[in-house]
Amino acid sequence: MSNQNQNCVDCGAPLSGRSDKRFCDDYCRNHYNNKMKSGSNNLIRNINNALKKNRNILAGILNEEDDTVKVSREKLLESGFLFKYGTHSYTNKKGNVYIYCYDYGYLKLDQDIILVVRLKSDPLDKPNFIKG
Repeated sequence: MSNQNQNCVDCGAPLSGRSDKRFCDDYCRNHYNNKMKSGSNNLIRNINNALKKNRNILAGILNEEDDTVKVSREKLLESGFLFKYGTHSYTNKKGNVYIYCYDYGYLKLDQDIILVVRLKSDPLDKPNFIKG
C-alpha cells in the first residue's frame, strides 16, 4: 500500500516510504509529540519549577553552619518565594506545622517572622537492603 496521498501530521509535507509513516522526519515527530503533551505537562512543570525555586531560596538563606535562621516574610516574598507551594508538612509535638520544599522548610512564627530549617536526615530512616 502506498502513502502517496498522505502528508506529514506536523508540517503537511508529502510522505514517501512505509505505508504507516506519519511524519517526514524525527524533527516533525518530536515537535508534534511535544506540542501534544505540552498542555497536560504545563501545570506540572510550573509547579515543579515553583517548588525548586522555593527550595533554592530557602537554601540560600540558611548557611551550612546554621540549622535554623529567622527571616522576615517580606524578604522571602521579595526573593520570589511562593508560600502556596510545598512538598510536605511536619507537625511537631507542640503542634507547630513546618512546611517543606524538599529538604528545606519553614515555620511561621508570627505574621512577619519565618523560621527557616533544614531537614535532618535520620539514620533510622534509611531503607533496609536485603543481603543476598
